[in-house]
Amino acid sequence: GPTDLSVVKNFPFPSTSSLSRSLSHIHISQCSSFTHSPTMAFALLSTYSSSAAAITTALLPPHHNYRRFRSGDTTLPRRSLLLLSTSLSLSTAINPPPSPASPSPDTTITDRVFIDFSICPTNFLPNRESTDDGSDSLLCSDSVLLGRLVIGLYGHLVPITVSNFKSMCTGSCGSSYKGTLVHKIFPGQFFLAGRQGRRDKGEVRPPLQLPRNTESVKSDSFLLSHSRGGVVSLCLSENDDDDDLKLDPDYHNVEFLITTGPGPCPQLDSKNIVFGTVLEGLDVVAAISSTPTYKPSERIRQFNDLAKFLGDERAQNARTIWNRPLQTVYISGCGELKVAKPSLSPTLP
Repeated sequence: GPTDLSVVKNFPFPSTSSLSRSLSHIHISQCSSFTHSPTMAFALLSTYSSSAAAITTALLPPHHNYRRFRSGDTTLPRRSLLLLSTSLSLSTAINPPPSPASPSPDTTITDRVFIDFSICPTNFLPNRESTDDGSDSLLCSDSVLLGRLVIGLYGHLVPITVSNFKSMCTGSCGSSYKGTLVHKIFPGQFFLAGRQGRRDKGEVRPPLQLPRNTESVKSDSFLLSHSRGGVVSLCLSENDDDDDLKLDPDYHNVEFLITTGPGPCPQLDSKNIVFGTVLEGLDVVAAISSTPTYKPSERIRQFNDLAKFLGDERAQNARTIWNRPLQTVYISGCGELKVAKPSLSPTLP
């Protein structure tokens, strides 16, 4: 067999592709000069890749002044060294090292809370202020219990959001969800609760003793999706608190939503903070979702769209009653469940 690279010189060079095919017949074990020059062997191997095809033509030009490499010659021309380094750079750029996989969100359930939902056929009594504990006598004389939700909270993923939600369930922050309304229902998607405003209207009293929630501006808070029923989220894009409240320096967002299923709600993803899941009571979620709501006619929607286009502020005010339940669904009780050993990383459906 051939003992040096002089055989390459005699190969035809009509094109880069034909040169690569010619070089494929040379086996490294047949070239004894590569025993003393492994760098040149690597350079020859690089010609088999598409990234080094263009370099091969310059490395082996078809003229008679090409330098012959004899056995024992370990030096390379400067031109070959430059081209070899370029080949290595191209190889690294084309085949970058695999990036490490990002860790999955920590959905360990650290806390549990319960929320009792009731329905009031006769609606709230007018002009009556409820107490902080939201006793039923001030809300409805013939309420019917729909059932209880048990919600698991992701305290490792979004600790501030979870802590604030627990405080609202227990009433330790000077305000509570108890005695407040489910104020909007989107059948087959989600329902909203925890809107701030006047207590005599079944709205949450603005909490003043909660820490500021900085998780609303952290990307790690939006890793989970609304892929099924029973997902509990802090409302950001869906928040409908009055603008006057939102502009208050002491404003704390406590409005939340629960997805009802059966399908996902991708329009909520990356816009609201998922902080928990319904562990028990999906039948209660389904019952709330089936509550009749106000739906404007197509003609009213068209007039509203026109008014909004013309800048009429009344258009937005009119939209506030859309999707409101025609029956009063409210939170009749809530609190924290003390468990000795909370479930760790449950398998979510």
